[in-house]
Amino acid sequence: MNKRHFIKTTAALAATVAFCGGALAQTPIKFQLDWRFEGPAALFLQSAAKGYYKAAGLDVTIDAGNGSGGTVTRVASGTYDMGFADLAALMEFHANNPDAPNKPVAVMMVYNNTPAAVLALKKSGITKPADLNGKKLGAPVFDAGRKAYPIFQKANNITTANWTSMDPPLRETMLVRGDIDAITGFSFTSLLNLEARGVKTEDVVIMSYPDYGVKLYGNVIIASPKLIKENPAAVKAFLSSFAKGAKEVMANPAAAIETVKARDGIINVPLETRRLALAIDSVVASPDARKEGFGQVNPGRLSLMASQVSDAYGTKTRIDPAAVWNGTMLPSAAELNVLPPAKK
Repeated sequence: MNKRHFIKTTAALAATVAFCGGALAQTPIKFQLDWRFEGPAALFLQSAAKGYYKAAGLDVTIDAGNGSGGTVTRVASGTYDMGFADLAALMEFHANNPDAPNKPVAVMMVYNNTPAAVLALKKSGITKPADLNGKKLGAPVFDAGRKAYPIFQKANNITTANWTSMDPPLRETMLVRGDIDAITGFSFTSLLNLEARGVKTEDVVIMSYPDYGVKLYGNVIIASPKLIKENPAAVKAFLSSFAKGAKEVMANPAAAIETVKARDGIINVPLETRRLALAIDSVVASPDARKEGFGQVNPGRLSLMASQVSDAYGTKTRIDPAAVWNGTMLPSAAELNVLPPAKK
């Protein structure tokens, strides 16, 4: 081998090693959302689009989900490393699978208040919780609002609840047709679904759980215990990167919705922009979130929720709040300062 060839070969090998080293430095994170690529997904997609995860040494893959229960199960099975899911669904999994070897843990609060609500049409005469007595309610069996309804029922002295089950796409349609009197669902999703079916906003009655004495937390970022144990730095890097992107999304939802359109080209951009804005205002940048601090939980409130969910969901064992929450990997206070100025 001549000297020139040797130098070229050595340089090529060095380049290959450098490339592989760079690739190896990117820790793979498989992340599953709670639902489809809709407006609120921008909170996660922004950091991917801007390269924040990559800059933090992470190779993040974000997939759509089909409900919080499925997301929790898939992180528990090891199919996904992290995800976005309803805290009550996580609590339920813990309490019903006490011997599961890989129970996911909540590592950051995102929806400080549950988006769950009861919705009815004004023409039904339902305007307050007491009006729900003896009425027909409808929702899918796994709906978060339906599962937590006993807590809402108890808080508002409602005596009876008659349920009709259906697949998610039929929920609002059945309400409009008059097959049922009220539904449970995420406020910012069901309202827009009703509008899409020709109902005017002013003709919808929305009883948000947080407004009626039910202070449940909503969706959290979850991580597998395996990832937390083996690479807590990767979890912290993800949360820091997420917070950076989420701040931008909350500052300008209209611009951020393009990240969702890039993942699902057939979305209705104005509709999803509004859905995102409603989610931010009602559950992400809520008064409770401002009081407790974005990303964090109040221990007393968490304990109360654990007790309420244990009762309402009829879990096999009582929920241990300390087992479902781990805030040790949260970013600094400065990084968590992401909420937009309060609206006057």
